[in-house]
Amino acid sequence: MEDRSPRTKQTIQHLYDTILPKLAEHLHQNLAPVTPLFADFSLERLLDTWTKDPHASHDTVVSLENGNIQRLGLRLRLEGFQKVGAEAFDISKDLLFLLDQQFYTVGPDQHTNWLEKSYLQRWEQSEYDLIAERWSEDLIDDITQRLQKLAE
Repeated sequence: MEDRSPRTKQTIQHLYDTILPKLAEHLHQNLAPVTPLFADFSLERLLDTWTKDPHASHDTVVSLENGNIQRLGLRLRLEGFQKVGAEAFDISKDLLFLLDQQFYTVGPDQHTNWLEKSYLQRWEQSEYDLIAERWSEDLIDDITQRLQKLAE
């Protein structure tokens, strides 16, 4: 079993400042064929300042600076689907990092885990590619399902 490193302010900040932007670059590359189908899109970092650590006091402020964030990630928003004959629609999709004390998981929601890593464990190129590919495939499936519902 690999050595687990505990969550700290610095390791959370590293995820937010370094890992998320690099992962966003990979996602953006994978989305290149999809984004022209929409009038506008945004891909931004997500920081959950609402979810408190169950062991923290009720008056503790949840913030990146305090190192007590439980979730962070990326949020994609595609607006104004533009295809002749199809009704316009918007779609959004998250990629979440759920932060445990000894490790974090990455997936499209809080119930799906595509990757588990220790805080100090480096990201390999293949991991960026894997997450970007799976997430992009999920997005394309979501768009396809939306189009099928509109066609019914």
